[in-house]
Amino acid sequence: MHFTIQREALLKPLQLVAGVVERRQTLPVLSNVLLVVDGQQLSLTGTDLEVELVGRVTLEDAAEPGEITVPARKLMDICKSLPSDALIDIRTDEQKLVVKAGRSRFTLSTLPANDFPTVEEGPGSLNFAVPQGKLRRLIERTSFAMAQQDVRYYLNGMLLEVSSGMLRAVATDGHRLAMCSLTGDIQQAERHQVIVPRKGILELARLLTDQDAEVRIVLGQHHVRATTGDFTFTSKLVDGKFPDYERVLPRGGDKLVVGDRQALREAFSRTAILSNEKYRGIRLQLSAGLLKIQANNPEQEEAEEEIAVDYNGGNLEIGFNVSYLLDVLGVMGAEQVRLTLSDSNSSALVQEADNDDSAYVVMPMRL
Repeated sequence: MHFTIQREALLKPLQLVAGVVERRQTLPVLSNVLLVVDGQQLSLTGTDLEVELVGRVTLEDAAEPGEITVPARKLMDICKSLPSDALIDIRTDEQKLVVKAGRSRFTLSTLPANDFPTVEEGPGSLNFAVPQGKLRRLIERTSFAMAQQDVRYYLNGMLLEVSSGMLRAVATDGHRLAMCSLTGDIQQAERHQVIVPRKGILELARLLTDQDAEVRIVLGQHHVRATTGDFTFTSKLVDGKFPDYERVLPRGGDKLVVGDRQALREAFSRTAILSNEKYRGIRLQLSAGLLKIQANNPEQEEAEEEIAVDYNGGNLEIGFNVSYLLDVLGVMGAEQVRLTLSDSNSSALVQEADNDDSAYVVMPMRL
């Protein structure tokens, strides 16, 4: 194998692919990246057995075909440390990979390409394409609500639900729920649901950089695959039953509050400073046209904010984890937000005032 490539052309896909590779590995080959030269194309593959990412680069000069695996992080660090206009010459020499640029020369250890695990190709049961910008928005608006290390492993991921003309993402950690939908050209008669693990979702979001270009999604039995112009990303699916999110959405809340998103966000942030560091609880007191926000902590310190809101229902006092409210306001884009409440023991439904494609549910706290 032998090829030359500009540093910039190699570094971008290498950084993304190396992001998938775990540092601590049981199998040495899993900390490597697989390099394959075929014709004028170089492909780089990284995997941790749960997610796999393949980046493709077109080579400008003639290349000798071949395949080999090399330590991902070391190769990336070498590329990073070279001058930005460097031309890198890469060749295999017996069992080593030799990397040359200008007066620099590096010799890296390798492992055979046949040792590299591949994600089995299962039959794809469903495929469709959506603009990258739309899918990215879907993920950004919901991923914060995924659980991190919950024993209910199916919560450490995101539900993707496909139905005719619509793709919906839902994430919940049991205390809050985020849901966002997009419409698209999706031919699917029945509802089809898959759970993508947390790492898969976060890696996928990093690839969606070209707002208007399409990303092709294939949902198989055990894998989801996303293909853009330069990358093919595959993730295993979580085997489990996601909670019925429709049942969690509060129905029939009669208290409607509309307020300025930025003003609320700032008021919550200030009040949070003096909330209990462990429980992060704040108290909301609603009366006609006014929202009072209060927080206190074990040191007997108190914070209080008053904010004018559009509300004309009865008085209500309800407690929330302020971090959950700030997370929701942080991913929204609209100027006005709408809170739907019913009583102090029921979850709040938070939405953008002029837009129903996202919905957020936050459970109340007893204070």
